[in-house]
Amino acid sequence: MPHAVTILPDDAPGPRASDGTGQRGAGPAPAREPAAGSDFAPLLRVVRGQGLLERRPGWYAARVAVNLLGLGAVSAGVLLLGDSWWTLTLALPLAVLWARTAFLAHDAGHSQISGNRTVNRALGLVHGNLLLGMNEAWWNDKHVRHHAHPNHVDKDPDVGVGALVWTQGQAARRVGFARWVTRNQARLFFPMLLLEGIALKVSGFRYLRRQPVRDRVLSASLMTAHLVFWGALFLAAMPVGKAVVFALLLHALFGLHLGAAFAPNHKGMEMPDPDGDRWGHLRRQVLTSRNVRGAVLTDWFLGGLNYQIEHHLFPSMPRPHLRLAQPLVRAHCAAVGVPYTETGLVESYRQGLAHLHETGAPLR
Repeated sequence: MPHAVTILPDDAPGPRASDGTGQRGAGPAPAREPAAGSDFAPLLRVVRGQGLLERRPGWYAARVAVNLLGLGAVSAGVLLLGDSWWTLTLALPLAVLWARTAFLAHDAGHSQISGNRTVNRALGLVHGNLLLGMNEAWWNDKHVRHHAHPNHVDKDPDVGVGALVWTQGQAARRVGFARWVTRNQARLFFPMLLLEGIALKVSGFRYLRRQPVRDRVLSASLMTAHLVFWGALFLAAMPVGKAVVFALLLHALFGLHLGAAFAPNHKGMEMPDPDGDRWGHLRRQVLTSRNVRGAVLTDWFLGGLNYQIEHHLFPSMPRPHLRLAQPLVRAHCAAVGVPYTETGLVESYRQGLAHLHETGAPLR
């Protein structure tokens, strides 16, 4: 997961992007005031004046502790149940706890937890590399570019050509099996998320060769320790066959949960024209993002990412403050005439899948 994903454009406050390795130029920097004529400047002044950019280390410390206790309890449960098919039922709570771990690593990467870059870096390494086996440097490189240019087909890696495509222009260039996948990508989306948990690990290990030697050794050591610990735990409790089934089920559920949390955020929203006018920070982040309505359960399930608009406008804002900033952001968008999109969870999935279906339409 990231450790310094607090990139903001020229008219926004806060730290700049890292150099792409996830190892240098990271962490908080003195905030800069946006341009005086910026649509974002008045909103920033109100949000800052209400203290919503101040860190909440106590809030995060409690959640880190509860999450670690949960991981320990489920691990003990795996050992206690041992060689029983009932042990497989613990893959679900463990996958949920892994997703909580990912959300904490994400917040550490945005410097939401602490104003100290060393603390955020350590939290990112522990929660990302060690507990999840994901390379936070890889995620940082990818996520920095996403936050700087959300939904920009040439600059946002999240809408680049991969297993899925996001524009009909991308779809037209697909051939062979990839063409069949694109033609059916809307109905394949959630099944494909079952592979995401493993794909995240593979991508992290592949990224190692791009890291400086010292960082490569640290990242690889922590990710290897992750594999050794969980592998030893599963093998100590179960025969090899059941251990493999448990691990596959765990990663499938984890990938599905994490993908379901990220899917509503931008899919089916505005995609800036690469040859069009350059949007300012407010429009770039609001028009490309979608919020999800809900209460405490939605906040928990989506890890605060249901406040995607507020998160993109203020990447370093602590998670518990996002819901407090929402009415301020909504009112400001109404005042300056910028559409503010918010839907229910099911509707957000419907819109995202509709976009995927439309993208593959020329191939059907």
